[in-house]
Amino acid sequence: MVSTHIGFPAETVIVFVLLAVGAIFIDLFMHRHDKPISLKSAALWTVFWIVVAMAFAGFLYIHHGAEVASLFVTGYALEKVLSVDNLFVMMAIFSWFAVPDNLRHRVLYWGVIGAIVFRGIFVAIGASLLTLGPWVEIVFALVVLWTAVMMLKSGDDDDAIEDYSQHIAYRMVKRFFPIWPKLKGHAFLLSQKEVDAELAKPENKDIKVGRVGKAALYATPLMLCLAVVELSDVMFAFDSVPAVIAVSREPLIVYSAMMFAILGLRTMYFVLEALKQYLAHLEKAVIVLLFFIGVKLGLNATDHLWHHGYNISANASLFVVLGVLAVGIIVSVLFPGKPDAEEGKQG
Repeated sequence: MVSTHIGFPAETVIVFVLLAVGAIFIDLFMHRHDKPISLKSAALWTVFWIVVAMAFAGFLYIHHGAEVASLFVTGYALEKVLSVDNLFVMMAIFSWFAVPDNLRHRVLYWGVIGAIVFRGIFVAIGASLLTLGPWVEIVFALVVLWTAVMMLKSGDDDDAIEDYSQHIAYRMVKRFFPIWPKLKGHAFLLSQKEVDAELAKPENKDIKVGRVGKAALYATPLMLCLAVVELSDVMFAFDSVPAVIAVSREPLIVYSAMMFAILGLRTMYFVLEALKQYLAHLEKAVIVLLFFIGVKLGLNATDHLWHHGYNISANASLFVVLGVLAVGIIVSVLFPGKPDAEEGKQG
């Protein structure tokens, strides 16, 4: 660990905030309409976020020297690598909630905003908050494995869910918070007036909301999905925060490196999601990786607790991810499949 000290110089903080907040607002403005993101657009936005991060690295180089810039780039690259697993978990979450393609950017956008807040808390508290991490990671590993099994059973069935009344997330949360069991545009919350208007519609006559009586706000299934996305990020922070803190204890370097990496992660998700449309067998590779991620989380967490000596390093994990994706891409190229034709025959 390097102890280069820069503190919180005003001009560096201002440049960091302007770059980050400015880029976030540009992103929000460009994606203000609920439309699916194409592969070309996702790739360009991925490049955009890398350029923004390197621009800040250039500023650090000019104002604080090569060593500080190097620490930032190292932390940025490490966070990026350690967050790759989260891409596949997010894909599984969206599949589990059957979120339409055109609403996924909105969920991830606010998910990233939440991640920025939570990572700031993690960095402020430091590695000491990670004492409960292994136990939480074991539970999360089981959830990831269960999700992979569900995706394996569902196959290519990505049909939209009209009514979430039977969804396990709805049934678990409705006891604590009122929920409207249908998607309502891109809304995360509905007022009592909006719920009453929905209940007045003939197609909703048999729907019972999540809690008896009146409530100020009702969560939608999109809000439940966002909450699970946030939870997944917190789980992966148990691994990435200590790793980046090990590079440097300077809060500004650590936080800025993690933030820029997370901001770019969202568009990388859409690159992967878009590739699924062109590569018939990439979905199977993603399911394999979910099983791998679940095992990796479980092994690493239990090693922290009981020191059995079996764990999967970040480098090994990256090689497995790249290898499995490569196999999925090669198989898709060699055996492209014809899903549309097959659906036509079945119809």
